[in-house]
Amino acid sequence: METGILYREELKEYDFGAGHPFRGDRYRLFYQFLLDKLPEDNNYRIIEADPADEQDLLLIHAKDYIDFTREFYGAADISTDYIERFYMFHSMDNMPSSVPRKLEEVARLIIGQAKTACNLVQNGEYKKVISIGGGLHHAKKAHGEGFCLYNDVAFCALYLMREFALDRILILDTDAHAGNGTAEYFYREPKVLFIDIHQDPHTLYPGTGFIPQIGEDEGEGFTVNIPMPVGAGDDAYRLVFDSIVSPIAREFQPQLIIRNGGSDPHRYDDLTNLGLTVEGFRMIGERVKGLSAMCEGRVIDMIASGYNRKVLPYAWLALTCGLMGINMQIEEPEYMPQKDISVSAYAKTEEVIGKVKETLRKYWQCFR
Repeated sequence: METGILYREELKEYDFGAGHPFRGDRYRLFYQFLLDKLPEDNNYRIIEADPADEQDLLLIHAKDYIDFTREFYGAADISTDYIERFYMFHSMDNMPSSVPRKLEEVARLIIGQAKTACNLVQNGEYKKVISIGGGLHHAKKAHGEGFCLYNDVAFCALYLMREFALDRILILDTDAHAGNGTAEYFYREPKVLFIDIHQDPHTLYPGTGFIPQIGEDEGEGFTVNIPMPVGAGDDAYRLVFDSIVSPIAREFQPQLIIRNGGSDPHRYDDLTNLGLTVEGFRMIGERVKGLSAMCEGRVIDMIASGYNRKVLPYAWLALTCGLMGINMQIEEPEYMPQKDISVSAYAKTEEVIGKVKETLRKYWQCFR
């Protein structure tokens, strides 16, 4: 069995409450859709992980941040004192609309899934492990934002370096939003090649991920930002893989690939303005599978984002099937009025690619 999928029913508690864009029912919705469309059988195995412990969290976050986050999200009621302190550690988008109950506990579970994924892949039990609920890439060492409490993407890379002495890890972030938290962890780290494909930060939160942000000190040249123009669709993403992602990955020769990102680059997502179709997500999964041939097939994949419930299960399944090499038909979800997208998005993507190559050419032979 090549693929393990990490899932527990408790993931539904990663929920910021009514009216918030990030609801926990997404996980059960996808899990049922997955079982209906692609039974477990010999395709994959569902695995349950244990939550992370305090030492695991201290690998990526400051103790005072962990302590406050545990206390705030575990409180029976949210007092004025808590609210005043909240903004020392979290941004407004992490404020729940009601008493959050088990949200922080599930955030620990997601870090536990990341740890389990690392161990399963590195110990040879599975070539590929998919963490449902993973990819909380906005969380920083002492600050939570963007619906993210603890950064499991960063945890994976740091844990793999510490426990398995890996020194060439590729993180590929395909979420529509730039992975600002993950970027901060590895901005000076040459052991991690961080490639981030996201919507132009002039037009979308968090307003980082510009081409000139390439890393510093020993990590200079190891952060690759690819800001996609509004409306960029399947062909534009395919061009980015052909022109940037594949060449630089081949030169880097990763020992393992970590990919994170859900359905929010889809053209019908409620919070973003990109143009991927369901087939575009399958293509991303297939490209990651192809790249993984350089590292004996080893991939940790993390899927959580997406803000259109009708789209989410189809796009997540397409990512999963692409990564597993399963060629099954996945239709687009029922028709929804298409947003206005730029007809020049492909040409603008070509311009972005040219600027990325020019910016990074002195660091990478493939761009010379």
